[in-house]
Amino acid sequence: MKPFYITTAIDYVNSVPHIGTAYEKISADCIARSRRLLGYDVRFSMGTDEHSFNVKKKALEEGLDPKSFCDKMVPEFEKAWKKLDISHDDFIRTTEERHRISVTELFRRIMEKGDIYTDDYKGWYCEGCEAFIQEKDLVDGKCANHMKEPTWIEEQNYFFKLSEYGDWLLEHIKDNPDVIRPESRKNEIIRLIEGGLDDISVSRSGFDWGIPLPDDPSHVVYVWFDAVINYISGLGFGSDDLSTFDKYWDNAEVLHVIGKDITRFHCVMWPAMLKSAGVKVPDSVFGHGFIYHSGEKMSKSLGNVVNPLDVVDNYGADSLRYFLLREVTYGQDGDFTFKRFTERYNADLANDLGNLVSRTISMIQKYLGGTLPDGAVPTPDGLSDRFGEHERRWKEAMEKLNLSAAAEIAWEYVRKANRLIEETAPWKLAKDPEKKDELTSVLADLASALSGISILLYPYIPSSAEKIWEAFGNEGDLMDFRFDPEADTKVSVLAPTGKSIEKIESLFPRIEKKKMDEKEEKKEPEKVAEKAPVKEEKDGVIEFDDFMKLDIRVGTVESAEQMEGSKKLIRIKLNDGMGGRQILAGLAEHIEPDTLVGKQVAFIANLKPRKMMGEYSEGMILAAHGGEAVLNVLNPSGEVPAGSKVS
Repeated sequence: MKPFYITTAIDYVNSVPHIGTAYEKISADCIARSRRLLGYDVRFSMGTDEHSFNVKKKALEEGLDPKSFCDKMVPEFEKAWKKLDISHDDFIRTTEERHRISVTELFRRIMEKGDIYTDDYKGWYCEGCEAFIQEKDLVDGKCANHMKEPTWIEEQNYFFKLSEYGDWLLEHIKDNPDVIRPESRKNEIIRLIEGGLDDISVSRSGFDWGIPLPDDPSHVVYVWFDAVINYISGLGFGSDDLSTFDKYWDNAEVLHVIGKDITRFHCVMWPAMLKSAGVKVPDSVFGHGFIYHSGEKMSKSLGNVVNPLDVVDNYGADSLRYFLLREVTYGQDGDFTFKRFTERYNADLANDLGNLVSRTISMIQKYLGGTLPDGAVPTPDGLSDRFGEHERRWKEAMEKLNLSAAAEIAWEYVRKANRLIEETAPWKLAKDPEKKDELTSVLADLASALSGISILLYPYIPSSAEKIWEAFGNEGDLMDFRFDPEADTKVSVLAPTGKSIEKIESLFPRIEKKKMDEKEEKKEPEKVAEKAPVKEEKDGVIEFDDFMKLDIRVGTVESAEQMEGSKKLIRIKLNDGMGGRQILAGLAEHIEPDTLVGKQVAFIANLKPRKMMGEYSEGMILAAHGGEAVLNVLNPSGEVPAGSKVS
């Protein structure tokens, strides 16, 4: 098995995790779990960044020394990650001895290379970013991230010759196209390097909370220079036993998952440090986007921080994991509101998946006595036999870290299973004794398909997927399942026969609107006014603020087919840049469905899902009526990225 090492950014412990912090860990966990399914030998590391000015400041406010404060806060992070079902293998703290050893060793190697020197530093320092900022990067004299004026600092520091590594970095990025992902992050870093790199200060004097420099204990290692080294200190770099480091760094695929705001530390400073020290650089850095709350960046001062544990305690970890991973295109920004969370939860988890599992188990119990008979086989060329194609596409999306697309591929299979029930109508087959074999085959097909669905959804909703896996009699833990690397799996062999299939408690009880409204009122009081109905004036005009409530975006039609039993509705599968969606559009009397495939259309993205003919429609395609009632779908004049906002 090929070793795969995945890490997340380590977290400051000056405040508890919010939903944006949780998103990074959830997405990395999804990647780690999928790589295990694909047969990789995975090591997954997380941790806490404790040598921080802000941590010390918070500790003093509470009357504690920094180490005691960190010891108090770290269990809060560990509790959060356990509740969110994060499957990390290691948790590194920068106050650990193994980390001090690694930092000291790497710093010493860089000094021996001649890339460290002393000089006087004069410049701006943002305490929020814990970073030195150049004058040209200030916005109206303030840090662009925190919108606060930085502090002017003058002190003698140790500097790293980062300026000497610009050409090498550009060549390295050119030779390794996937070293920085997504493409937008890579382009930002290239522009940064091409603009010229300055040497950076890598120590602080007069600040005793940190790791002392090897030969000058009057200085401590700069917090960012210290922090990034955690990725190798957790593997034993600098220790007497390098076996773990050799396996999971020198001979592994290495992926760092970080927020887009700290790419310059990970894509410029960190690889240059490693190059200087003669250590292998990581294979890839993925800079994910931010999670906003009702369109605003989460901030304590705004009172809009969402604690992920509040969602987990009410609706379970799987529901939050699924929402973030399905709703947000990995690499782009996303938005969390309880309203949208509830809509996605009810439509996908409660209705599509939860009902599918419940109905299938109930029918096996009612019509087959709760057991698939020995020798029962799924319908030839049935749904379970077509699993291989979904598996192949799922693997491709996962390998590319397209997490929302992989979730949509799994959900296509969920929808097909639901359609199979409607098309075959097992309740009708059960009334005809001569169709007992056909009934058995259909239910075996559904049981086998659901076994496959549990595998594809395991990285997203691990606890619920495990319950589905066990419910249909599959042996062993789902976490130990591995895809056959030589061939596509035919999941029909996975649902065993002759085993009792027991009812399980409702996986995803539907969230009632009243409960959702209570959450909205509690968590989003500043947004209540925006939720009022659009008010139409007497002359037919509306306020600008009302218009701004419409989220109009551009999507690409992936498939379109007329719905059976309807003269008007076309079932459209749309690449919306946010994981995909289904829209039922009343266009069939005007447009041939096939002519829509591959075209870009404008649609309303924040329209409440509506159930029509037993299926949900998530949005509305915009169209215009021409002469003699000819209808034309609105589309951009040129190709634009799916999910682009119309404004």
